[in-house]
Amino acid sequence: MTAPHQRHRRALAIPLGMATATALAFLPNVSAAAAPTAATVAASTTAADGTALSYVVNVRPGHGTSASVRKAIGKAGGSVVTSYDQIGVIVVHSSNADFARIIRKVPGVQSAGNTRNAPLPAQSTTDVGTPKVLSAADVAAAGARASAGQDPLEPLQWDLPAIKADKAHEKTLGSRKVTVAVIDTGVDDTHPDIAPNFDRAASANCVTGKADTTDGSWRPSAAESPHGTHVAGEIAAAKNGVGVTGVAPGVKVAGIKVATTGGYFYTEAVVCGFMWAATHHVDVTNNSYYTDPWYFNCADDPDQRALVDAITRASRYAESKGTVNVAAAGNESYDLAADSITDPVSPNDGTPSDRVIDPSECFDIPTQLPGVVTVAATGAKGLKSSFSNYGLGVIDIAAPGGDSTAYQTPAPPATSGLILGPLPGGKWGYMAGTSMATPHVVGVAALIKSTHPHASAALVKALLYAEADATPCTDPYDINGDGKVDAVCEGSKNRNGFYGWGTADALAAVTK
Repeated sequence: MTAPHQRHRRALAIPLGMATATALAFLPNVSAAAAPTAATVAASTTAADGTALSYVVNVRPGHGTSASVRKAIGKAGGSVVTSYDQIGVIVVHSSNADFARIIRKVPGVQSAGNTRNAPLPAQSTTDVGTPKVLSAADVAAAGARASAGQDPLEPLQWDLPAIKADKAHEKTLGSRKVTVAVIDTGVDDTHPDIAPNFDRAASANCVTGKADTTDGSWRPSAAESPHGTHVAGEIAAAKNGVGVTGVAPGVKVAGIKVATTGGYFYTEAVVCGFMWAATHHVDVTNNSYYTDPWYFNCADDPDQRALVDAITRASRYAESKGTVNVAAAGNESYDLAADSITDPVSPNDGTPSDRVIDPSECFDIPTQLPGVVTVAATGAKGLKSSFSNYGLGVIDIAAPGGDSTAYQTPAPPATSGLILGPLPGGKWGYMAGTSMATPHVVGVAALIKSTHPHASAALVKALLYAEADATPCTDPYDINGDGKVDAVCEGSKNRNGFYGWGTADALAAVTK
């Protein structure tokens, strides 16, 4: 099974086969970042010599951008792209390699940093892997096994009964008054499983850091990753006699595109995504990626600290407006509660090198930000997926994200241990990763919001955790059966490093 090295969860959204680590939250590491090419490395060197880069400048929130700060930005060689005065974040372009250092000294500036190493615009498309697409024969065979009330491909979705979503659907499909937003690579709203529930008014393209609402701007091109479309379908594919069924097939789903053509999720785009969700009445956001170019952003680096600051402000603002933010934990099998981790992929748009980081000082964003729900992945046997990151006090909840069928084989009629979902162009295919686990939790949160329409974001999260099925540590955890322990789970049945508060429960979301 191939695994894209994307920036999604980054989101590890691993398309089809089993996976080695990637940047999206695909299987391995579905973050969203692809391995840097020689051209990318060369470009980052050029950027230091004067090619325009993008920056975030963080000032005191709620007071607008002062004339003195704007003047200083211009004097330092910067031009303002947009500003989010509610949270005090300004997006700036500059070709001055010293811009951040200069602007950090300006009175009123609290932090500032460059968001990338590669110059503007983003680099060319990177290989994100090829999902396993279902053939017409596969579709027909699955449909022949579907029982009354099931969509044709639902017999292949072992993940729905794993969280009791099939039972939940007997009570409700979710409310049309609830909207979830997929902050990702774009969503194909023309797909027959997505079109009935798509919310155009809550959709936009945020790649530049400034929302573009041109019709269709939220869609991925043919050369871009299908990741966002797959995620959207896992959450809210309509129960309409076509294809698959989402966890919450009665709610609305929006697409907020934040990934560049090259598959990078940069800070200015992520900030825009959260702010768009906050101001367009989005109830839950799905974040199956990590913010490029750093897998972990360290507080002792002024540039990286500014990125954490900007996205923290945006995600907290969204939550203050009632939005629950859910993010993938990542696919490198890291213990995020360990004393140290070796990060070999950062910066992924420049020249990466092995760096040893302290997870208590260096953060995978947005998943490790305050208030964000951090999701680990499980396979068809309910065990932590082989690739899923973990860590006591870091993981909040677990949900099906798939795993190699060799490790966790589903019960018939399902045939793959991966997660089935829509692909652009009216197709369906398999992916895996914490990128795929996250939309299951988002779907359950949407069902909770449907059941409790006046619940605050804090209450939705509290119910999400309280209603989860307590899942004890897997001990010993030898997922490949070679006699060696592959990861150590710490904690109690009710909260531990593999499964957090437990496995998401869709039925409890609509009955308790």
